Amino acid sequence: MCPSCLLASKALRPMKVVSWHRRRNRRQPLKFTALTNPLYRYVLECRSGGQDKVLEALRVETCARFPEDARMQISRDQGGFMTLLVAAMGARCAIEVGTFTGHSAICIARGLPKNGKLLCLDASDEWTSLARQYWAKAGVADKIELRVGPANSSLKKLESKWKFNFAFIDADKPGYDAYYELILPRMRPNGLILFDNMLWGGRLGGKKPIADPAGKAIDALNRKLARDPRVESVLLPISDGINLCRVLVR
Repeated sequence: MCPSCLLASKALRPMKVVSWHRRRNRRQPLKFTALTNPLYRYVLECRSGGQDKVLEALRVETCARFPEDARMQISRDQGGFMTLLVAAMGARCAIEVGTFTGHSAICIARGLPKNGKLLCLDASDEWTSLARQYWAKAGVADKIELRVGPANSSLKKLESKWKFNFAFIDADKPGYDAYYELILPRMRPNGLILFDNMLWGGRLGGKKPIADPAGKAIDALNRKLARDPRVESVLLPISDGINLCRVLVR
């Protein structure tokens, strides 16, 4: 390089450094992919067990019999995620608070071993009567024990033998925190607790105060779990939001 070119290159270096610092100081964009309908259909297609006849039949019958409540079913991809998670962690005993017509229970039970056990708590005989039918069709009825009644009362009356590796909470939102505190002492170290609907239909994260009791309860619990030294938590944008918590060794 000739002397004049060398001097010119040295003279330019401070400008390059300033430019680099400016780029570093710019606010980085958030990294996420917004789901469109075609993209979400692609997500559903590209997974194991994408055409499950039992679960699809259950979805159809739930919509027909309980059209006003059918939205309470978990999404297809969420169900697959839960089956995979339960199986991968080797869970042997699980609990579900809020069973509805049994879709999520089938997904959890499928991830358990043959001698695994899932305890389901729900307040409705009508909803769970349909669940029982489809548990039998899915071949998981022997793994599931159902107790019908208020979840708080059922949890307080649980026998001491019940210790869980996995918990799924998907019931009345203002009750989530109470269910969490009742279930947590029964969780084994490194067990997982999943809370459903933790993005509350996308209505969280705004600047306006939340007035709805359900939304307030979900927001408070999300913030509590992030600070709770008893668990390690991550809020995942799967379906309507899953807060996934690992129980730490106490």
